[in-house]
Amino acid sequence: MLAQRKSLRILAFGAAPGRVSRNGGYTALIEAMLERALKGIDVVMINRGVSGELAADAAVRMKNEVALEEPDLVLWQVGTNDALAYVPVEDFSATVKDQIGWLKAHKVDVVLVGLQFASQMQRDAHYKEIRDSLRNVAAQENVLVVRFFEAMQMMDRADSEGPGPVADEFERNEAGYNCLAQYVARAITLGAFAKGMPKRVPP
Repeated sequence: MLAQRKSLRILAFGAAPGRVSRNGGYTALIEAMLERALKGIDVVMINRGVSGELAADAAVRMKNEVALEEPDLVLWQVGTNDALAYVPVEDFSATVKDQIGWLKAHKVDVVLVGLQFASQMQRDAHYKEIRDSLRNVAAQENVLVVRFFEAMQMMDRADSEGPGPVADEFERNEAGYNCLAQYVARAITLGAFAKGMPKRVPP
């Protein structure tokens, strides 16, 4: 559907879309990358990210925003807050699956962005279950999911094992969101526009 359009309106939801770095906001980075990659397509990013929002609350608010903004694509970073709040996995999965179904019924594409990385959460069973459930729902619904956790995990490992000084928290987070912006832009470009390309983007 998206490949036939001359413009692309993207509605961004979740914690990361509100992130601001030295290079501009997370959504501004994605918009600039897509403008370069998708020649002739006018990309408009609409940032409606709210920090700390649970999936169920975002789903309710998203319906209103979709009606108001009429996006072609929803970019939804989801799962981190539900994992930290110990929302039951079954409830989380049902919320995400239902919302994807609602978006599809309204002819809106969706790209999911997975959980954020935190080293202390690697041993948290519920965090892992929420992360796995998001991947399972994405696979069942055949939608793109960008694995933010793994990308940040690799960066954390490289910082810890590299020969140079370990980056401070701000620099690491900024680099992580820059990396995430690249992943998302690539996912949208390849998954939604390139003919014959696979729907999933590897981590």
